[in-house]
Amino acid sequence: MISRKIRPNLLLGCFVFVVVLPAFSQVVDPKRLARDVIADVAGGNLPKAMDDLARLLVERPDDLEILFAAAVAHSQKGNIPEAMRFVQEAVSKGLPLERFLVGPRDLLKPLTESREFQELCRQSEIRLIHGPMLGCVTPNSAKFWVRTLKESTVRVTVSESERMTLPIFSDEVRTTEKTEYTAVASVKGLRTNTDYFYEIEIDGIKEPGRWSFRTYPSEGTQAQFQIAFGGGAGYTPEHERMWNTVRSHELSAFLFLGDNVYIDHPTLPAVQQYCYYRRQSRTEFRAFTSCTGIYAIWDDHDFVANDGWGGPEIREPEWKIPVWYTFQNQWNNPAYGGGDESLPGCWFSFSIADVDFFLLDGRYYRTDPKQAHPSMLGPVQKEWLLKALKSSKGAFKVLASPVAWAFGTKPGSLDTWEGYPEEREEIFSFLEKNRIDGVILLSADRHRSDAWRIERPNGYRFYDFESSKLTNIHTHALIPGALFGYNDKCSFGLLTFDTTKEDPEVSYEILSIDDELIHKITLKRSQISHPKVN
Repeated sequence: MISRKIRPNLLLGCFVFVVVLPAFSQVVDPKRLARDVIADVAGGNLPKAMDDLARLLVERPDDLEILFAAAVAHSQKGNIPEAMRFVQEAVSKGLPLERFLVGPRDLLKPLTESREFQELCRQSEIRLIHGPMLGCVTPNSAKFWVRTLKESTVRVTVSESERMTLPIFSDEVRTTEKTEYTAVASVKGLRTNTDYFYEIEIDGIKEPGRWSFRTYPSEGTQAQFQIAFGGGAGYTPEHERMWNTVRSHELSAFLFLGDNVYIDHPTLPAVQQYCYYRRQSRTEFRAFTSCTGIYAIWDDHDFVANDGWGGPEIREPEWKIPVWYTFQNQWNNPAYGGGDESLPGCWFSFSIADVDFFLLDGRYYRTDPKQAHPSMLGPVQKEWLLKALKSSKGAFKVLASPVAWAFGTKPGSLDTWEGYPEEREEIFSFLEKNRIDGVILLSADRHRSDAWRIERPNGYRFYDFESSKLTNIHTHALIPGALFGYNDKCSFGLLTFDTTKEDPEVSYEILSIDDELIHKITLKRSQISHPKVN
């Protein structure tokens, strides 16, 4: 059997670009170095890219991402022998050959179509490039995201037996160039709250490996389960072991709440792809996402740039729709806003047992917080949220935002809900007027993990649990006013739900990258319920 454990005890047509750190600063931030070189190559500034590479290759000769960027730059320069030299050096030092196959394919095309590179790949039998990534788990179904080397037909086989007897097959799906060679296969007809094994076939050939997952309890039933959440996952090789730590908890779900890969280049699709691909190629990340239900929204660094917004228009600026499509190609969510070009976004909801989760898009329709009556959500998303909350029967309702709900978390900034007080008040007043109890607030953005209490005039209170230092190097200071906070190491938030009790409970724990329990708070549903009316 597969064991499961519960641990005890974005201004109409405009946007903001703010880049705080220079490309080369005293504090080395690996998520920016190679990314900015790739951005110069993709943006047509090859001379600058080559100049920066000359410096970086001296300063960081064994940095695999710098070697990758050098191969990309020389590929675009047409110097295939030099590009091949960097390919061979990178691979010899541990970079998977798949990194050069996955791309960005447009930038690497001169290299990958060369005789020298194809000779190198002749003996490889690579079909599966990225994944599998588990998502959209329900009591009776699940979906599996993969990326293949070329356009291929994919099928997933699921069984309760590790010997794969009595198999259940997914629909056959096709990866395409349009979707960056990704596809999502769906398996239905599964048993509730049951452990399963699964395998993947690509063009009729079974992939090495066998993975596992567990279906959810029946919706509306009482249950005990754990999920985790966080943001601030800048690519940092020495911190990628975080995914092993999180995976060890055998979670029902993990919520990525933004700043998931740090792109900051909404007009350069190749840079967006590069940032996603380097993370998706990590063995630790692939192992983690293969067995854990993954759910993701974006924040500024994944959608626009630091503290930026998209504005109220669907297609203005013109990069918004392409960024949205790129985002969809990387994840396995139940929905992406309204689901088509008439209503793009990344908001959605899902449930586990009798807990309902609502993940919000705080960037696509966000307006300038310095203008009158600014909105973070936009009217359609807000209407969806309020309607869904009112109809929710869950013992707990979890509202996950990319930025902090509590005021004072980012002093002097209007980027959090503090810049959108009218809209926040509208949501909070709606919850109170309709006596919607059991609301838990989650957030990310600040590079630390906190707990905040939001007192309300009528005696009701909200709790905002914030965590956004999954793998980042950069750290934000602790802020007075929090119930507690932590910023010494990378960390994540762990939520344990127990709705089997007469007074259902949820516990929030801050755990470090080394799996150390730092802080814990347990709330009973009665503590986050409206005062009784006599």
